[in-house]
Amino acid sequence: MSILLIERAAAAHIPVTVFDSGVDSTNYMTFLATNNFEAGQMAARKLASLVNGKGKIAMIMHAPGSKSTMDREAGFEDVIGREFPGIQIVARQYSMSERSKAMAATENFLTAQPDLAGLFSSAEPGSVGGGLALKSRRMAGKIKYVAFDASEDLVADLKDGSISALVAQDPFRMGYQAVKTLVDKLHGANPPKTIDLSATVITAGDLEKPEIKTLLFPDVKKYLNGNSR
Repeated sequence: MSILLIERAAAAHIPVTVFDSGVDSTNYMTFLATNNFEAGQMAARKLASLVNGKGKIAMIMHAPGSKSTMDREAGFEDVIGREFPGIQIVARQYSMSERSKAMAATENFLTAQPDLAGLFSSAEPGSVGGGLALKSRRMAGKIKYVAFDASEDLVADLKDGSISALVAQDPFRMGYQAVKTLVDKLHGANPPKTIDLSATVITAGDLEKPEIKTLLFPDVKKYLNGNSR
C-alpha cells in the first residue's frame, strides 16, 4: 500500500492495518509483522551453535532498502558481533531477490573462502540460490547453512541436508491476525498499534512435530470453504 493511500484513508477515518513490511508512515491503525530483528538474532545463535562458535561465515543479503530483511541482517550481525568473538563474517553480497544472483554470490564465497564454515541467507530467493550453489559444488551438508523462510523448495533442502536450519515466519497467522484487527475495530475494540510475531527455528528433526506441520502446511481449505469458527 502506498503512503498516499494510507494518508487518504487516515483523513477519511478509515482504519488501516499494515502487515509484513513497514511503510514510511505512522497513520495506520496497526502494524503487524514478524519481529525481524529478533529473527535475525535467532538465526545467528543457531548458526553459531552449528559451527561451534568459531570460523568464517558469509551472508547472502536481500536488497538495499528492504526494511524487513535489513532488520534480519542487522539482528544477525548484532548477535555475531556481541556474543561470538570466534566467528568472522568474511563476506556479504546482495541477491537482489534473484535466485541466480544468490547462487553466483555463494559460489564466489566458496571460491574466495575455501575454509568457509557457515552461511546465512535473509530471504527466500537468496536461501534457495544458496542451496543450489552448495549442491552444485558438492558442499551441501559440509557448510552449515541457516536459511530464511519456508517454501516447498526450502523444506526439501532441509530434509536432504542442504540446509541445516530454517528460520520460518508464520504468514498464515500474519494474514489472519491482520484481518482480525480490522474486524475487532469494527466491533468497537482498539487493536494495539504494533503486533510483533516471533519466527521459529526449524531443523530436519522438527519436521514431524504437529506444531511445525501446522506452521508449514496450514489447513487453508477449511477457511476457504467457510468452515472456520
